[in-house]
Amino acid sequence: MNAKILFVEDERDLSLIICDTLHQQGYEVSAAFDGHEGLVKYKRERPDLIVADVMMPECDGFTMAKEIRRISATVPIIFLTAKSAIDDIEEGFDIGANDYLKKPFELRELLIRIKSLLRNTVVNPSRQMGYTIGEYIFDPATQRLTIHGKENIISNIEARILVKLAANIGNTVDATELMLDVWQRDEQCNRNSLHGYIHKLRRVLRHDSNISIINQRGFGYMLTLKR
Repeated sequence: MNAKILFVEDERDLSLIICDTLHQQGYEVSAAFDGHEGLVKYKRERPDLIVADVMMPECDGFTMAKEIRRISATVPIIFLTAKSAIDDIEEGFDIGANDYLKKPFELRELLIRIKSLLRNTVVNPSRQMGYTIGEYIFDPATQRLTIHGKENIISNIEARILVKLAANIGNTVDATELMLDVWQRDEQCNRNSLHGYIHKLRRVLRHDSNISIINQRGFGYMLTLKR
């Protein structure tokens, strides 16, 4: 079955060109022209991947994505934007973006990013599994960490990082591997963000003193449990 893509973009000429290209590549494509329409079509059609512009009238891409993330923590989202500020990019990832393309971009690059995300969605069933981490129960699908009956919902990026660490307890996860898994690229600005998210995860997991996230300088991070 062909993957279904929802393309949300208010520039209709650009939408037509990209949708036609995606059709030619064998994808089922649905177009929306603002965030409100995109959200309605997502709820109705449940696509396998979303490509959305950030700057749109009525309802922007960030607002739409926040609502979609309330429904699904796992559907891949690629943002398109003319914005280049690091704060804007970080906000997009905080909301739950899987990737980011700055306008103008080459269609070939968009196709590569789409194929990569769809492939990872298929071959990464671990994202749907639950994990026991010390006294915590972690559900990646809902981004919930539960301890002693108390629930804490972590951000989409924190959940993606924790999935990687939890699947490799006691082993160092290479920082580059984390970067590529979460941000699809390894850039210094995101390296700094990665360290910040690790710090947030340490705080969230602090209620079990047996849990540690160790920084292996020059290599990566290791989730450990004292016996």
